[in-house]
Amino acid sequence: MTPTITVADLRNQSADAQLIDVRSPSEFETGHIPGAMNIPMDHIESRLEDLSTTRPIVLICQMGKRARMTAGLLEPCQLKLSILEGGTSAWAESGLPIVHSVRSRWSLERQVRFAAGLMVLTASSLALLSNLYWLFLAAFVGAGLTFAGLTDICPMAGLLQRMPWNKASHCATRLKNRELSRTCE
Repeated sequence: MTPTITVADLRNQSADAQLIDVRSPSEFETGHIPGAMNIPMDHIESRLEDLSTTRPIVLICQMGKRARMTAGLLEPCQLKLSILEGGTSAWAESGLPIVHSVRSRWSLERQVRFAAGLMVLTASSLALLSNLYWLFLAAFVGAGLTFAGLTDICPMAGLLQRMPWNKASHCATRLKNRELSRTCE
């Protein structure tokens, strides 16, 4: 079993450890521990060359569950692994700095779960109140989720990723009236 490390212990030794955040890129961008490298859990096995074989590695996620699952994937590699107890949430609750790359937003996975759940709930309600044919929408959503689980291809995630609220802001720095000003689109 992979050992855990507390926020206080990590703060004292963070210069020695390689910090690996295993959350999705969009979650990572909304807030991560300074110095952490983003290697999503589903990419970790293909990016083993990015992991240190000499330094201790601390796996980080939002609360600790995905980091523990990632540690299970890496056990055969014989690396010096530990898991941040409480994840990024515990780090932030301790009042330590968080790096924000974009404004805070829901992770893409959370958006998919919300949209799919809302569609099934709406279709089921409409089937009960109006017409049973609405059940086909619920079945379609279920089939889409099953397809996404089997193939790791999620058309709904692709659609949601193109939405304006999931785009990174494009910032430009310019000199105006001899003062540095930052404008974001």
